[in-house]
Amino acid sequence: MVKVVAVLGAGTMGHGIAHAAMAAGFATRLYDVSEAQLAKARGVVDGIVRKGVELGKVSAAEADAILARLVTTTEVKAAVADADLVIEAAPEKMDLKLALLTEVETHAPAHAVIASNTSALSITEMAAVLAAPGRAGGMHFFNPVHKMKLVEVVRALETTPETLAVMEDVARQMGKETVLIRESPGFITSRINAMIGNEAFYMLQEGVASARDIDKALKLGLNHPMGPFELVDLVGLDTRLSILQYLHRTLGEKFRPCPLLEQHVKAGRLGRKVGRGVYEY
Repeated sequence: MVKVVAVLGAGTMGHGIAHAAMAAGFATRLYDVSEAQLAKARGVVDGIVRKGVELGKVSAAEADAILARLVTTTEVKAAVADADLVIEAAPEKMDLKLALLTEVETHAPAHAVIASNTSALSITEMAAVLAAPGRAGGMHFFNPVHKMKLVEVVRALETTPETLAVMEDVARQMGKETVLIRESPGFITSRINAMIGNEAFYMLQEGVASARDIDKALKLGLNHPMGPFELVDLVGLDTRLSILQYLHRTLGEKFRPCPLLEQHVKAGRLGRKVGRGVYEY
């Protein structure tokens, strides 16, 4: 039975997952190397919870109880020492994730399930650094976590049924719907989103239409809640490029990144997080 959830990485996805765990009643540990990032994450989570009070979704007392479940730390050991489920939400760099998971296994209880929130990278490769690879799997959440209902639960080569059951049960307790995926590059959503977003950049590069009109067309014509450029600005152009590069290596030429996307990243136009991507904020 899961009582304590550790989330590794306090960025946009990490603090969103931590909030979901807190709101579901789990004691939550949030780790990051940066004290400043942890403070920022705590502030964002506090804002989401207090907004829930304003909207009448939770009482003030319930909000206080939710916020009291969060402990932040800059030490992996302190985060995972009593965790039943560890969710890694570090940047999409395999070497970083492998080093982090190796440290997790050193300090986490033997029964703890180890999940990665990666949107595209190989969980089988991550699990291979563990002495017990069957305890590892994928829990791919979506941004913003407190609004998006889906979690992609990913079965790596050696993921056990017990590990899958823990991940699916926790996701349901967080109020999420799950889909079960056999590991494949990009899973379901990242693979399709990357293709749509990359094609949108090729259309923009070719002068087919403006970014705003391409976004408008997909929202009104295909009923997408966000246009591809609005979405990539939210996700981060550097993150999208990294995913495309990985899909290009693993799945072939149809995922070759558009040169215009690469130019935006080289120019530092990374999206909302820096105030400028395809659009300016």
